[in-house]
Amino acid sequence: MSELARIVRGSGPGLLLAHGGGGGIQANYGPILDGLAERYTVIGPDYPGTGGTPRATEPLTLDGLADALVEAADEEGVETFAIVGYSLGGPVAIRAAIRHPDRVTALVLTASFAHPSARMRLATRTWRRLLDAGDPPRLAAFLALIGAGASFLDRLSAEELEAMLAGAAATVPPGTPDHVDLVESVDVRADLARLNIPTLVISTTEDQLATPYHHRQLADGIPGAKFAEIATGHLPFAERPQEWLGLIRTFLDETGPAVQGASISSPSSAR
Repeated sequence: MSELARIVRGSGPGLLLAHGGGGGIQANYGPILDGLAERYTVIGPDYPGTGGTPRATEPLTLDGLADALVEAADEEGVETFAIVGYSLGGPVAIRAAIRHPDRVTALVLTASFAHPSARMRLATRTWRRLLDAGDPPRLAAFLALIGAGASFLDRLSAEELEAMLAGAAATVPPGTPDHVDLVESVDVRADLARLNIPTLVISTTEDQLATPYHHRQLADGIPGAKFAEIATGHLPFAERPQEWLGLIRTFLDETGPAVQGASISSPSSAR
């Protein structure tokens, strides 16, 4: 049985969401959840230490998270599904597709990576040190600079920026250190060539965390992968949510990713 708390919404073909490190389903997908639920049975599990899921007592693994996400879909009665993976959710989604090939019908990978570059590891190690230092305002400032696109930050007023930083400082999930540690160990490069399902890689072109270098590595390594760009930093849900939603829905509508008649039909529910 999956221990992951989850959001479940909508009806139609199955769609499983995999969120980013230090995020959560509401944090990473909140602005587009309603738009996805208009067409799909959306299942959004929160990793350990986020949302309503207790923090893990042992180190997280990609295999463990991938299996837990699939178990959450099982418990909701959804047999096959596409997966939308954001940031760390990308390698989680890839590993789920490799470990459960009869279940996963399509992938959408946004702002994601197969293996962190030296530059990305430098960023995540700095992130981890700031978490350990217990200085939320400094952590929020660093994450704003490395996460948000320059053009997005440049347009903010001083008051808007301060509100953004205050919100970020106050909402660091307790499981974030475990997620950041997992990012360091991610390596799904050998999995890419084994994927044989429709895949869309969405490159966030101003991303300073998982840079476009990583997005190209994914697209070049996955046979037949489609590639799209969105002019944001690492936070498409904050910077261009409707454009992001449009790319996801268009791709999934074109590929027809999941079985008809998924079992969840209530308009909105959460666990």
